[in-house]
Amino acid sequence: MPSYPTPSHAHSGPRRRSLLTGAARAAGAVLLSGCSGSGSTDADERPSAAARLRALAAEDSGELLGRYDAVLAAHPALAGRLDPLRAEVKRHETVLAEGSTPPPSSGSPSASASPAPKPSVPKDEKDAVRELAEAERDLAKRRGSALLDAPAELARLLASVAAAGAAHAYLLTEDAK
Repeated sequence: MPSYPTPSHAHSGPRRRSLLTGAARAAGAVLLSGCSGSGSTDADERPSAAARLRALAAEDSGELLGRYDAVLAAHPALAGRLDPLRAEVKRHETVLAEGSTPPPSSGSPSASASPAPKPSVPKDEKDAVRELAEAERDLAKRRGSALLDAPAELARLLASVAAAGAAHAYLLTEDAK
């Protein structure tokens, strides 16, 4: 068997293998400490932030529902046109309220929307519908912005509800033409 010559100069300091092993151990320790300490805190905060976002979205739907109710109370002849859209908004409120954390000032998102003061409604039906369309459009834009900070599942839900709101705004303005 051939014998390999050993280097003639002695290494001063740690060898490469020792450095790599030490670095791997240090990185592993950092990763493990991140999982047990501050990482769990972030994981605990994320669901509560998502739940608060859901609660605010449900509250917004409740306020929009209140607008629909006010317009329908002032202009009952619009019921055939607005009832299907109102029913969708009610479904959005219900779905968004599931798994949400109520805002600190109220017991539940729908309870906080009920006692809110009734919005003023224009006397002209076309103006009332136009304002309702603007409310739908504004809420759809706010939801589109909010979904950027939401976890994936909630972002998909907010995107879907925002798209429905944009469609409602379109239907309300198209019918008025």
